[in-house]
Amino acid sequence: MFLNCHTGFSFKYGMLPVKTLFEEAKRCGVHKLILTEINNTASYMEMLRVCENNRPQKNGLTKFNETAYQLDIAVGIEFRNANELLYIAIAENNEGFETINRFLSRYNREEKEFPAKAPEFENVFVIYPFGKFEPEQLRPYEYIGIQQHQVNQFSLYAQRAEYMQKFVILHPVSFLPPVRNTKGKLVNKDYNAHRLLRAVANNTLLSKLPEHQQARPDEYMIPVQDLLHYFERYPELISNTNAILEKCTIDCKQGVDKNKKFFTESKQTDLAFLREETQKGYKRIFGDNDAVWNERIEKELAIIEKKEFTAYYLITYDLINFAKRNGYDFVGRGSGANSTVAYCLGITNVNPIELNLYFERFLNEERTSPPDFDIDFSWDNRDAIYDYIFQKYGPDKVCLLGTHVTYQGRSILRELGKVFGLPKEEIDDLVENPGKNSGRDHISELVYKYASYIVEKELPANFSIHAGGVLITEKPIYAYTATELPPKGYPVSHFEMHNAEDFGIYKFDILSQRGLGHIKETIRHVKRNQGITIDINRFDDFKKDDKIKDLLRNSRAIGCFYVESPAMRMLLGKLQCDDYLTLVAASSIIRPGVASSGMMRAYIERYHAVRNGGSYEAIHPKMDALMKETYGVMVYQEDVIKVAHEFAGISLTEADVLRRGMSGKYRSREEFQRVRERFFECCHERGYEQHIIDRVWFEIESFSGYSFAKGHSASYAVESYQSLYLKAHYPLEFMVGVINNFGGFYRTEFYFHEARMSGALIQAPCVNHSDYLTTLYDDHIYVGFVHLKSLETKVAQQIPQERERNGIYKSLDNFLRRVPLGLEQIRILIRLGAFRFTGRSKQRLLWEAMLYFGNSKNRNKTAVELFDTEPKDYPLPILEHNELEDIFDEIELLGFPLGDPFRLLKTTDRGDTIACELLSRVGQQVYIIGYMVTVKNTHTKNHQLMNFGTFYDHQGEVFDTVHFPNVAAQYPMRGRGFYAIKGKVVDDFGVCTIEVTWMDKLALISKRPEVAFQEI
Repeated sequence: MFLNCHTGFSFKYGMLPVKTLFEEAKRCGVHKLILTEINNTASYMEMLRVCENNRPQKNGLTKFNETAYQLDIAVGIEFRNANELLYIAIAENNEGFETINRFLSRYNREEKEFPAKAPEFENVFVIYPFGKFEPEQLRPYEYIGIQQHQVNQFSLYAQRAEYMQKFVILHPVSFLPPVRNTKGKLVNKDYNAHRLLRAVANNTLLSKLPEHQQARPDEYMIPVQDLLHYFERYPELISNTNAILEKCTIDCKQGVDKNKKFFTESKQTDLAFLREETQKGYKRIFGDNDAVWNERIEKELAIIEKKEFTAYYLITYDLINFAKRNGYDFVGRGSGANSTVAYCLGITNVNPIELNLYFERFLNEERTSPPDFDIDFSWDNRDAIYDYIFQKYGPDKVCLLGTHVTYQGRSILRELGKVFGLPKEEIDDLVENPGKNSGRDHISELVYKYASYIVEKELPANFSIHAGGVLITEKPIYAYTATELPPKGYPVSHFEMHNAEDFGIYKFDILSQRGLGHIKETIRHVKRNQGITIDINRFDDFKKDDKIKDLLRNSRAIGCFYVESPAMRMLLGKLQCDDYLTLVAASSIIRPGVASSGMMRAYIERYHAVRNGGSYEAIHPKMDALMKETYGVMVYQEDVIKVAHEFAGISLTEADVLRRGMSGKYRSREEFQRVRERFFECCHERGYEQHIIDRVWFEIESFSGYSFAKGHSASYAVESYQSLYLKAHYPLEFMVGVINNFGGFYRTEFYFHEARMSGALIQAPCVNHSDYLTTLYDDHIYVGFVHLKSLETKVAQQIPQERERNGIYKSLDNFLRRVPLGLEQIRILIRLGAFRFTGRSKQRLLWEAMLYFGNSKNRNKTAVELFDTEPKDYPLPILEHNELEDIFDEIELLGFPLGDPFRLLKTTDRGDTIACELLSRVGQQVYIIGYMVTVKNTHTKNHQLMNFGTFYDHQGEVFDTVHFPNVAAQYPMRGRGFYAIKGKVVDDFGVCTIEVTWMDKLALISKRPEVAFQEI
């Protein structure tokens, strides 16, 4: 009887999580319903999974006794323009589902409103709201829905028998029913939250939310017999509704492969091609030694064939060959990096044999999904890869993978504060100080109450795009989903990663990163600046390079891929890392799950114990044997499979469920909980002591979706070595490469600082030397015009283009006659010193610019004249110039000073310590002045705020601070700038930090009082 059910995926309308809708159906005795989200199909796969996993077994037993229930669904879409309900389209079968998916996708793509009347559909039923159309206007498959409050109005139509076949019961379901509170009053918290989200969606005050913008209060599920009671006078409506329910179905089986079946024309030719290409790579890498082929490759090829993963491999292989043909840099990683076949094909750059990668992490006979291949491309090449995929396989067979953004505490607090009409200052206070404001007044109590309620329900807020997932299906993608067309311009699925995996649609991860851009850009600058062509793939040589080892040991890796963050910098220092395998381990143990569980600490202690000839106490000898390379500590994602399968004795299939369960969403599923119980059962059967079992499970559980596969870490480490090589041998070119790719852990300012520390002379933009991007001449780095915050992009690009066409600029007047721009734009260039080659002061140049634009003949004149004569030079009074004005101009126009920022400090005090002296002052109280680089805010187990700071001293050397909760509360961080810091120096395996006891932000000189400090 329920033809119109919503979940939370009817964004900012429905309030029911998918599992809750299932439970409501069970409560009300509903055995079939139609799932009809508003303008999307995001929830149906999850609902199918929930229904299947809670279905009673044929033998009468159940998988999960407490929830087993027979519920079937069909699927439709509720089409709306804004909040106007137009019609509900219900798919009679899979063909009908594809039809309505194509219809919705087309209108999303064209950004059009839906037509007021549905088009001619096949295999689809259409239901219009009462009053939209008369029965005689409808096609055979179209109906009018009657809600219970409309029964009396409907009685006029019921007098004509020929009309009765065109009406059905329409009882929308959008939220939970009301419940009685402690005072016995019926309260519907779900409905209240729905109204709040409708106000958010309409950007209006709750008090001004119109009724037509919200659901009726009775849009909740009721027992079937109660619903039928409202329509007992009209049995035709009941039979019409039942007929639609019975006719409609959706056939989408879990675990059935839905991907493109063949790369070539058949399975046989795919297999032959894969074997042939693997042999070519094998000969190149391993030569005539057949041992690895016989022991490993044949086994892999057999499993790839058996599991029908051949096309998956070949499609990936084709992508990397396309990248090679076009000179695009890439890195292949993911669990597929454990595959020797992938290594021979050149998909990955790590040798699974050399690294002893765990074969069963990548592939085993029990695994149903193919291994992951994450292919990283430079950020400026990824769109070309997307274009190639869409062109090769066709837009109907390809889409990007969607994801769903859920409501987060701070953001929903702000939104609810707005709909309750609170001023911005109060909203900021509510967000920043929840402890202080809890219970302050009735409104703040409601804001906190409903924000918490919405977050706890884990309701999706909107669609987004997965970081890089691409789907390539055998059938048209519309057989499974409608698509959105976000600003990127590529269609995006409505379902997300876990749904896709459940139903056998496996993604190709086509990712972008800035690190590859750094490398590519650096190589280009080295070629231009020094005439040297670099082979960046000499990895075996890099592993032996003493300069690279020195950078690693001393943690001087700012700008280098994945090893530049303060946490990674300190970890490498504690390990005194100077070899590849240690860097591979470090790349994984820095991840939050390993680090926060204490396993990172255990790894460091055991690492040093072994290096110093000592020993350590393992949790259990079996754990030590399984992870000998990492001293018995679980470091990599495959360690979960190793321990679960070989320590506990559960099957590889169950072990892989645990691995997948490391993601938060999957962890809540029944499958994960069942395997968890199985783990404990098997451990008890093997006779392990309880405290050992608990500790091992704690380590498994702590991975929490934040661990790397070893092959993944190894791929990252290779790229880190490439960055380190360039930084070690070509530091200035490397820093320019980092700056020009606008990516890294730190702000651009600190990459310029690092370049300065490496010997570069940082030059302000110059119209005769600077390009759109930053460029290098010998040891002079000229800031690119792109960094001028208020300079128009068109102007920033035209300056070097015009210089390239017609030569250098001879004067300000010559520039103004050649480059079209306005007075405000030229003022920006003058204030930053872009015309200093003229030898004239900024003040004089500004006068000349004003005189030029004051002459009406010149305002729109941009062509070079036949005789390029300079204008008459008018005498001007002597104008004073202060060097500090230049610094403040840089801060205003670039966002940071180009020289030493310590010149801005009002005080001459520089403390009693500098960074390089900290190791000699361990255990002592120090006083140091620092310029803030970055701050990491975190919370203790007791939810208290604490900080980790990174600063540099007046000599430019970096130091780190720890601010425990009491200090963080008493001396909070107050934004960018200079801080006087007192604290105790502590040493952890040779890495010093300052445990702060007192801190104060320092004032700047006030040469330009109108420039606020926060602009620095």
